[in-house]
Amino acid sequence: MKLKVGIRKVNQQDLDFIYKSICELENEELHFELFRAIFNENMGNTNNLYLIAESENEGVGFISFHTQNLLHHCGRVGEIQEFFINEKHRGKGIGRQLIKKIMQYAEEYKLKSIEVTTNRRRVENVLIYENLGFTLSHNKFTIYK
Repeated sequence: MKLKVGIRKVNQQDLDFIYKSICELENEELHFELFRAIFNENMGNTNNLYLIAESENEGVGFISFHTQNLLHHCGRVGEIQEFFINEKHRGKGIGRQLIKKIMQYAEEYKLKSIEVTTNRRRVENVLIYENLGFTLSHNKFTIYK
């Protein structure tokens, strides 16, 4: 049986689902009040697009997409910041539907590129992103303080 999924923009009522999703994604319980403040700030930024996938009014997936003008691209680029599909709903094409919406947004706003980074511990994501049309073209270095 195919899961009927709708995609829509995230609203304030989705905070709890997004919080639980990101905690699961990061495998840690994040400070809720700080999370809420960042969520509200990001929701108010018109350069960001937050989408939720839901089935029967229940969240099953989420993607956040931030855009900015970059000098070295001489234009606007977008980066997927968070991308989560509920474990019991993975492999059902929900992620592909969310990415398709991001691609449509990128085309509508004439973005130069779409970027995504994945943690090295999530080795399965490289194949997933390649299957979605992404190319592994860069290395990303970080310093945690």
